[in-house]
Amino acid sequence: MKSFTRLILVYRTVNQDNTKPKSNDAGILPEDLLLPFELISERLSEVDEFIRRQARAFDPGVEGYISYVCEISGKRIRPALAILAGGACGKIGQGQIKIGTVIELVHLASLVHDDIIDGAELRRDMPTVSAKWGATLSVLLGDCLFARALEMAAGFEDNAISQRVATAAAAVCQGEILQTQRRFDLNLTRGEYFRMIEMKTGSLFATATELGARIAGADEQTQANLRNFGMKVGIAYQIYDDCLDLVGKEELAGKTLRTDLAKGKLTLPVLNLIASATKSQREKLNKHLLLMEPIDVTTLAGIADYDGSIEQATETGKEILAQAIQHLDDLPESPYCSALIQVTQYLDSLLDTCLS
Repeated sequence: MKSFTRLILVYRTVNQDNTKPKSNDAGILPEDLLLPFELISERLSEVDEFIRRQARAFDPGVEGYISYVCEISGKRIRPALAILAGGACGKIGQGQIKIGTVIELVHLASLVHDDIIDGAELRRDMPTVSAKWGATLSVLLGDCLFARALEMAAGFEDNAISQRVATAAAAVCQGEILQTQRRFDLNLTRGEYFRMIEMKTGSLFATATELGARIAGADEQTQANLRNFGMKVGIAYQIYDDCLDLVGKEELAGKTLRTDLAKGKLTLPVLNLIASATKSQREKLNKHLLLMEPIDVTTLAGIADYDGSIEQATETGKEILAQAIQHLDDLPESPYCSALIQVTQYLDSLLDTCLS
């Protein structure tokens, strides 16, 4: 499997030279990066159907709301990782479909709550649940999704699976609490930032790959390796999302952007900016933060090296993706291992779209 580690290095060299996406508009996804998911397209369709069945499990008066939430969901990256991890370990079955659905429901619940906190109005080009029905109903819908996910996880004979899912769900919620606590806090460190995104984003990616492998019968070391792979992929994905919020175009991203700055969230590119600022620039930024004034891109660009901060953040994401690949070295070569690497390529190119 060590040859796959070299493959990503070759890919990045070629990508920088010849195949780098021509458009720099954040949010554009080159068609060739859909390849990792073509391998398991039928399985992902099963996940979609399984999620729709979960909506029908609710009271008829609630079913329509749940169905709407499922329609505004994302690319099913987490279920895809669970399925690919299972394939890389030699077995894909209904267990990976089910755990992929469970993890996606936890993710959907967190999105519903995030949109309330951020005041977001769009997701996947559709009104968010909170924009459509208000915060009160949205909180309850998010709670329903969390509860249903935990109920499904409890149906596995292996008790460790439900424990891992519950731990991940708790981590997601705690990560959001910590991030909310530290809004407008100029003393936030990079280490604290990474800890928060490990919890709020990395934990579900890590749980997806770990449990996909566990259900396939992989040994403990392989499960740990795939968990580490998923964690790093999740962290890199969150870095991309944080950069997208600053530089993306809403019509391309399909969701409300600029919410992080407006709500005082200090993400990696902003922390990079703070680190590069002079004392007077930091004082200027600190004044905005202490007054809890909305900070926009124009404000940041007038304070310090804004473009350099974005570039530094994307490079950090790319380095983390390169580290993720190393956790696949002990797996046997297979189309599923290749697809896991292609997922990192997918994210590597998404990071490129954030550079102007």
